[in-house]
Order: sequence, then structure tokens, then C-alpha cells
Amino acid sequence: MSKDETPQNTSDSGYSYAKAGVSIDAGNALVRALGPIARSTARPGADADLGGFGGFFDPRAAGYADPLLVAANDGVGTKVKLAIDSGRHETIGIDLVAMCVNDLIVQGAEPLFFLDYFATGKLDTGVAETVVAGIADGCKQAGCALIGGETAEMPGMYAAGDYDLAGFCVGAVERGEQLTGANVAEGDVLIGVASSGVHSNGYSLVRRLASDKRWALDATAPFDPDQSLLDALLAPTRIYVKSLLPLIRSGRIHALAHITGGGLTENIPRVLPKGLHAHVDAGSWAQPGIMGFLQNEGSIAPDEMARTFNCGIGMVLLVAPGEVDAVSQSLSEAGETVHTIGEVRAGSRGCTVTGPAGSWGSTDAWSASHNG
Repeated sequence: MSKDETPQNTSDSGYSYAKAGVSIDAGNALVRALGPIARSTARPGADADLGGFGGFFDPRAAGYADPLLVAANDGVGTKVKLAIDSGRHETIGIDLVAMCVNDLIVQGAEPLFFLDYFATGKLDTGVAETVVAGIADGCKQAGCALIGGETAEMPGMYAAGDYDLAGFCVGAVERGEQLTGANVAEGDVLIGVASSGVHSNGYSLVRRLASDKRWALDATAPFDPDQSLLDALLAPTRIYVKSLLPLIRSGRIHALAHITGGGLTENIPRVLPKGLHAHVDAGSWAQPGIMGFLQNEGSIAPDEMARTFNCGIGMVLLVAPGEVDAVSQSLSEAGETVHTIGEVRAGSRGCTVTGPAGSWGSTDAWSASHNG
């Protein structure tokens, strides 16, 4: 080697994970930052510490004697893209939790613990921490512990700034107390619990309308002078766990339907026995302003509304006629807005939503049905 040659520094010239686009240091820093956030969700049965290879939960410490475990997983769909494009990451984590825990409560299960999956091309610890803080908020609303998760940094898999989310939740119900729909009977009444907005379904259509109609998302919502259109579209999915759990444990509910993708017509039949048909009167509650706005902007037919959006009803309870007043009062005292929206009759398993002339933007009476 001549005196003018300099030995190569392998740490500068060699390959590393960081040079490939993955920062282990950033990931470790995020885990440290998330520790206090996760601990804030601790509940009996879980200490909610992060950093191990898995999370423990003790059902006995949670008060269960002979529990059945119920699991659910879900995402938030393209509502995530709306949050990314607007730089509003604070509440998308609540949506993620809501989509999972609301699916558990309809089976009679109390959500116990939650795990999240956050995937991105390049980790922005500030964005990730904001998203997970929203997840922790949702967990506290649902009464479950955030006991772990995965942050995946995958260069080349996502466009700059993009990320995706998935949630996983496990709940428990004492053996024999689960809701299966087996107790639903002809004459049962449908009680609708109001949604907080679009929730987390139908956003591919919402975003298509926003693009085609060139909505000014930061402008005041045409249907609500107190918020922007973006605020209304990003309103987090309502979590119904704490208002429903006492009623479930009292035995007053025969079945529950979470109104997500498929809307009213396709979700209610999922909890009906064969030989029973749900009939929903769309004139029994006022169409929310945001739903009317979406329908008008897209010239969406009422039957398409009924199978795409929640149309203002986020959860449907099926109860015996004699329980309607007590159940409605309990929900109202828990802060829910409730409507008696229909009944169960004999017929092929399915759901029919009917509306009088003038409802949901229609000049004529209309109906939408789904069997199965």
C-alpha cells in the first residue's frame, strides 16, 4: 500500500440495515416512547408493559371463572389515507380499536387486551407515536389493555408518508352467557344506537367523491356550522362497549349487530336464526346531515346507502318487547342516542329497510332488502 492510499473504513463503505432504509435506533426509540402510553391502559389481568416477545393476560385476575375467549381483528380501510393526506393522525387509532372491540361486544365478550400492527416505508416516530396514542385512547374507552404490537419499517412497500394499520383484540365471556342470536324471536324489537358519523366503512366512495367533486375539506361542513368537513369525515368510530356490557350481563339483549361494511341490510341478518326477517323503518330516525350530504353529492340511491354506510345507526340491539323501555333508558343514561327502528317477523332470514316518500332523498317510498 502506498503512503497516499487510505485504508477503507468498512463501517462507511459496507452494507447496513440503516443504509437499506430501516432504522433500528428509531424503532427502539419509539418503543421507549410508547411504554408510558401502553401503561396508561393497564387493567386487572394485564400490566401493559412493552418490549417482550409477547404479552401476558390473566383472565382470573380479570374476574372470570370459566371464560370463553373471543378474538377479532380488523383495519380502518382507506380512512387511513384520508388521515395521511390531511396530516391528521390523532384519532385514526380510536377507529382501529373501535372496529375490533365493537365486533367483540356483539358476541357478549368484554374486550380484554389489544395489539396493533403499524407498517410504513420509513418510520416517522412522531406520526407513529401519535397514532398509537390514539390506539391507547380507544383502549381506555373500551376498557382493554394495550399489551403489545408490531412496528414494521419496510422500504419500497409504501409511498412516502404512507402507513397502514391492523388491530387484534381478545375478549372473554363467561361460558353460557355468549350472544349467538339463538334467543332472537318473532316480535323482537330493533333498537338502533346512533353512530358518531361515517365510522370506518365506505371511505373509498367518500374519497372518490371528495376528489371528483373537489371538496374543500377545510371549509365549514355544509351540514354543520360548528365543524369543518374534514372534522366530520374523520370523526372517530364510536365505541359502544361500556354502554352495552351491563345490559348484556343482565340478560336483556337477545342479539347485537355492529353496522359496518354491508350496512343495515347485510349486518342485521348475521345474528338472525333461520325463519326470521328484520324489518327496519328508515323513517323512524332523522337522516344525519353527513349522510344526506354524501347521498346528495353522489346521487346515491337509498338501497345503495343502506348497504354501504351505517346511515346514522352504529349498533342494533334485538330485545323482547317488554325490555324496550328499560334498555332504551339504560342506553340514554350511558350517553347514547337511541331509536326504536323496527321489528323481527317471520320470513326468510334477511333484512328489509323501507322508507316513506321524502326519506333519504327519495321522492317516492322505497325499500332495500338482503336475504341470507
